[in-house]
Amino acid sequence: MQQMTAQEASFLYLETPNAPMHSGAITIYDQHTVPGGVQAFKAILEAVDTRLHLARALRQKVVRVPLNLDHPYWVEDEEFDLEFHVRHIALPAPGDWRQLCIQAARLHARALDLTKPLWEFTIIEGLDRVEGLPEGCYALVSKVHHAAIDGLSGFDLVDVLNDVLPDAAPPSPPARPWQAEARPGAAALLARAWGHSILRPFRLAEVALRSVPALARVAEGFLDASLRRVGPVPRTRFNRAISAHRVVEGQVFSLDALHAIRDAMPGVTSNDVLLALCGGALRRYLGEKDELPASSLVALTPVPVPDERARGVLVEPVNLSLGTHIPDAMQRLYYVARASGPSRALTRAIGARLMTDAASFVPAALAGAAARLYSTLSLANRHQPLFNCVVTQLSGPDRPRYAAGARMVTQFGTAPLFDGMGLSFMVFSYCDHLTLSFTACREMVPDPERLSACLRTAFDELVAGAAGGRVEPSAPDDALRAAAAGVALAAGTAPDRAVRSEGVIHDDGAEAPRANLTGDQQR
Repeated sequence: MQQMTAQEASFLYLETPNAPMHSGAITIYDQHTVPGGVQAFKAILEAVDTRLHLARALRQKVVRVPLNLDHPYWVEDEEFDLEFHVRHIALPAPGDWRQLCIQAARLHARALDLTKPLWEFTIIEGLDRVEGLPEGCYALVSKVHHAAIDGLSGFDLVDVLNDVLPDAAPPSPPARPWQAEARPGAAALLARAWGHSILRPFRLAEVALRSVPALARVAEGFLDASLRRVGPVPRTRFNRAISAHRVVEGQVFSLDALHAIRDAMPGVTSNDVLLALCGGALRRYLGEKDELPASSLVALTPVPVPDERARGVLVEPVNLSLGTHIPDAMQRLYYVARASGPSRALTRAIGARLMTDAASFVPAALAGAAARLYSTLSLANRHQPLFNCVVTQLSGPDRPRYAAGARMVTQFGTAPLFDGMGLSFMVFSYCDHLTLSFTACREMVPDPERLSACLRTAFDELVAGAAGGRVEPSAPDDALRAAAAGVALAAGTAPDRAVRSEGVIHDDGAEAPRANLTGDQQR
């Protein structure tokens, strides 16, 4: 039995009926690499069974302290049932991309059973008409609670499920056989909570002492202008109370094309390109709905950082501008790159460890009650948003991976939403490509295919802007001054209007491409 960290427990406290706190992925496999060309569900179950020891959270359930007087505990589940966690369904004909996205969104919208280990895998067969995929592929739709992903457990889905060779031997068994644990009694949990309460004032004093130099660094940074807050954060359709319904969509992009965009402008990183890409898509999407704010949208970007005092990693949340107020794609990229430095410096001046330690002193019962009250009263509709969306970037392997012999073709991430934040982007790189997918509240993004097409258009604009070689921004100082003042560039605040014909939106007279895998990406 091991107690949750404050970071892990916070995701349990944040969970509400409309906001389950799990992430996941849509991982697509080609079963033609399996002997005989057909992947048996039993073989998948056996492969997962041999890997349960690679991630502790796979067989651990949550035990809460009575009255939420302390953070919950991880306990080895004495009733663990693998077949409860790994399910099997099939798409009806024709089995296309849109059907897969709809089914994945339905699965993602359902909360996990918090009385069992906090994960589910659903195998979806029948992907017979997805452009760019060989017929007969299947998808593994995963759901893992954020309490099991962050911190203690170190849950890495790609490493847990996949091998570097199609015929790799099963992983070595654990040094000690797995043993279930009986659920601890209420008296024992309350006694532990009482012991922790005695030590809490001493820990609070230690955190207070460490906060003094951090606050001094922040004050000094604001005085010499080396630190700067991003803002003001405009209100958008994504920043209100969410429903229980979800949509999922995404696009696949070439890593070589991404690197060409990055190399076309001095001082730009791949992360900057991805943020500018999201900014360009949101500019077009909101502009078509006459809802584009004059000031730039702001994204929260979680950055994992190693921490020697923690049993895993800490997440450093950074607010970064997306440059949605800038019409030109390359000027937007330059602005995003220049504006990100002071934002990251502000967060690091405080420190992820200090923020996590300070949050750990919020009583568990109070945190849960506050989350429920915030949702019940729809308070997200009544205050200025802290950010407009989330952009999470994950690096995957650069060589093919195999699960029970089936080759992993690609992976699209799915993410949790919560009141006030109804849109989340996830970036995943794999081999020669990356995927940029989004999870959204269905009432906020009723047309996910359109937002997906806007991502493709925004990427094409960046590719075209970088095609002429290294680009020097023409008026960077004007862009930065305009952003700091919270106003749009004089060049305009809305993208070129789309042409509407028979209810379908087209760009320049042609329908934007859907999220599909090309033949090169398939190979």
